[in-house]
This record gives sequence, C-alpha cells and structure tokens, in this order.
Amino acid sequence: MIGATLGFLVWNYPFGHVFLGDGGAYLLGFMLAELAILLVMRNPQISAWYPALLFSYPIVETTFSIYRKRCLRGMPPSQPDGVHLHMLVYKRVIRWAVGSHNADQLLHRNAATSPYLWALTLLAAVPATLAWNNEKLLAACLAIFVAIYLWLYFAIVRFRTPRWMILRERRKPSTSRTR
Repeated sequence: MIGATLGFLVWNYPFGHVFLGDGGAYLLGFMLAELAILLVMRNPQISAWYPALLFSYPIVETTFSIYRKRCLRGMPPSQPDGVHLHMLVYKRVIRWAVGSHNADQLLHRNAATSPYLWALTLLAAVPATLAWNNEKLLAACLAIFVAIYLWLYFAIVRFRTPRWMILRERRKPSTSRTR
C-alpha cells in the first residue's frame, strides 16, 4: 500500500496525470483506519489519541464539513460544495502566487496548494509521533489543532487570510530597455 501510494504521488505530483477518485480515497482511508485500530489494539502502550491526532486533518475536515453543510447551510452532508479548506486555499491563497488565467497556471495552483496542507498536517503528525503514549498531551494537541483549523478556515472564508500565507506572484524582469 505504501509503495502504491508513493508511486501514485511520484507519478501525479505536481501535474496530476491521474486522479485517485472517491474509490481510491475511500480505500486508502479505510486501510489507514484499519491499521490505526490494529496498532492500538495490538500495542496497549500506544494511546488511542495517537491515531486520532495523526489523522486529525481528515477527521476534522470531514466532521466540520458535515456540521457546516447540515447545521449552517441546511443542506445534505452528501451534497458536494467548494468551501472545504483545501478549496479555499486553492481559490483564495494560491491564486495570488501563481495566477489564474490559463490552464498551465491553474495546474500549478493545484500543485501549490498541497504544501500548505502538508504543513497543516505536520502540525498534528509531529506531536503525535513524538508523544505517542502521552494521552493528556495528545488530547491537548488535538484541541489545539482543531482551534488552528477553525481559525484558519474562518480567516480565509472572511477574506482575512494571514499575510504569511500569501505568496505574491513574482514579476518577470522587463525584456525591453527604456531610455
């Protein structure tokens, strides 16, 4: 599974030649959940908070999306929408760094979104891996991650993206000389 996923990443990043799709994403999610359960059940010294924090980004994203759709927007949770965090980063943060005019720029925007989400995921994965058996610290880190996720989400939705996230498009040097 690791080899297939890494091969898929190498083949796809940064230009997205083939997409995983719902079936592939569900399979990977199921496999990771199964491995997390087996890890905790077979190793009682590992806290159950470890996989919860390790996989906090997809857990929080899914839970918040269901809440946002059902409670805030009054729509079925199964209905697709374009206001997930990764879509907001793509539409409102990366747009200024890469541009949005032609297909090549849109392709680079898609690839440039990933490092932002990798960094967010690392905010949870690093403390989870370092404190795999400390239940109180893992639970506190999970609460901090949820707070950071919600702060970031609402900041971007309200067009108040933190300045450190916005990378400006580099201006190309002029090829003509002025006298």
